[in-house]
Amino acid sequence: MDLGLRGKKVIINGGSRGIGRRALEMYADEGCDIAFFSRDAGRVADTVKVLKDKGVQAFGDAFDMNDGAAYEAWLKDAAERLGGCDIFIHNASSSGAQGTMDWEMSFRLDMMGAVTGCQTLEEALSGGDGGSVILMSSTAAVETFIYPQAFNAIKAAIITYGKQLSELWAPKNIRVNMLSPGPTEYPGGNWSAIKDAMPELYEKTLSEIPMGRFGSVDDIARAMVFLSSPMSAYTTGTNLVIDGGFTKRVQF
Repeated sequence: MDLGLRGKKVIINGGSRGIGRRALEMYADEGCDIAFFSRDAGRVADTVKVLKDKGVQAFGDAFDMNDGAAYEAWLKDAAERLGGCDIFIHNASSSGAQGTMDWEMSFRLDMMGAVTGCQTLEEALSGGDGGSVILMSSTAAVETFIYPQAFNAIKAAIITYGKQLSELWAPKNIRVNMLSPGPTEYPGGNWSAIKDAMPELYEKTLSEIPMGRFGSVDDIARAMVFLSSPMSAYTTGTNLVIDGGFTKRVQF
């Protein structure tokens, strides 16, 4: 399906593995130009090659966003290299750095990563045919999950921030939506590690997913690309839960 994304310019933080990497490949397949960063230089170089082989512009940097001023500078430079920004994906998280119980890290990466990204790219996103922002949250934000940890609480704050921002930015033709994956498994990801280190937790969680399997990166990335595309042009302020039925709450 042609999602109307050809020529769009995408900026994503944390994009060399897992959901972010798969989403970048899908954006490239749709004809988007891309700028991204990740901490691992080798994975960044590999991702850039894969994206360029699809015939799009791709800029990738090995970068650690713990430095807020450097992160802001990177965002501005990314928009300049691309010649604008139509889509911003806030994907980086303390979860990827095994810091789900670290309050300072979760606030800095998950919350302020979203706020700094949106504030820095607001002008670029308001140009063209309309901007789109996807803020990655989690089902851990909408239901009690495992333990009262930083990741869960900060991901909940992101949903509130994104909803309020969506109303503020709607007159500027910028859509803001949140994406909340349920447990998602891929090689090198958290649930693959849990399977080896805590098999009882892995099996218990799997048993609670009505569809009988963990989510895949394709499940999440497809939804991300669609939600950010012109095919979903009237959707803003939504938190899209993709979890195979894992959460038990009724969504009104």
